[in-house]
Amino acid sequence: MRISRRAILFTPLAAPALAQPQTLRVIVPAPPGGSTDILARSLAERAGAALGMAVTIDNRGGAGGIIGTEAASRAAADGTTLVLGHNQTHASNQWMARNLPYHVIDSFTPVARLASVHHATVVATNSRARDMAGLIGMGRNGGRITYASSQAGSASHVIAETFARRENLDATHVPYRGGAPAVTDTVAGVVDFFVSTWPQVVQLVREGRLRALSIGAAQRVPGFAELPTTAEAGVPYMAVDAWFGLFAPRGTPDAAVARLSAAFLAALGDAENARRVDAAGFNQAPLSPSEFAAFQRTEVERWREMAELTGIRMEQS
Repeated sequence: MRISRRAILFTPLAAPALAQPQTLRVIVPAPPGGSTDILARSLAERAGAALGMAVTIDNRGGAGGIIGTEAASRAAADGTTLVLGHNQTHASNQWMARNLPYHVIDSFTPVARLASVHHATVVATNSRARDMAGLIGMGRNGGRITYASSQAGSASHVIAETFARRENLDATHVPYRGGAPAVTDTVAGVVDFFVSTWPQVVQLVREGRLRALSIGAAQRVPGFAELPTTAEAGVPYMAVDAWFGLFAPRGTPDAAVARLSAAFLAALGDAENARRVDAAGFNQAPLSPSEFAAFQRTEVERWREMAELTGIRMEQS
């Protein structure tokens, strides 16, 4: 398995000319260019300046985020290593990955939740499904439908399979190697629907190349007044956001955790960084270490229930 180790160095703005600042490594358990990577790089410079530390972004993709996350769990608990995890690396993998080499709760200390993104159910523009009820009708009473996912065991897979089982649909899973090819085949009508992160498909919906049937938001999304929420569409259980947050190795001192949390949450709230994060399709969702810890525990339980319902296990090869 090939692992990307590309790193970018951000030097603190306030550092003396000849100083050698301590380095903070932020492991991104994904290749460069994806959502997690974009979020990390958007905040690194401002956070590093506040901390008086150089910040390196260490991309370690592969195995559904397991490779990079395991590396973070084995790092020294001295406040110099963080991992930018998400709902798969720090919740669903506990139940869906066989022989997980870390524990999503016990191996880490939550530092700060940063952002979230909604999931939307999309179909080709020529689909017979005009709404979620229509999609349900296509998969019942002798009808058969197919759905894409970005990977077996991914959020897109689990949410769609939960939908299929709760609504008693005859639905076949078609896994892809990433969200991009899944979107391509949904646009082409090769598969009947795809539960995608909203940033990944919003432009295609805006251009009329995909039709969105529902979105897992609490309220209708600005600019898309005709797009119902999952609750309005009668499938409230599909409102499962993807979330992103920082974790330190278990045993990292409380003072270091508090300092790191304050720096990254301040960077998130900076006007320019907020613009970048919003433009990338994220919703700012800041939580302190204690709040994030409580949130993570509820998410781990939520994903346990979905794993038991669907019987899904992640492909790790």
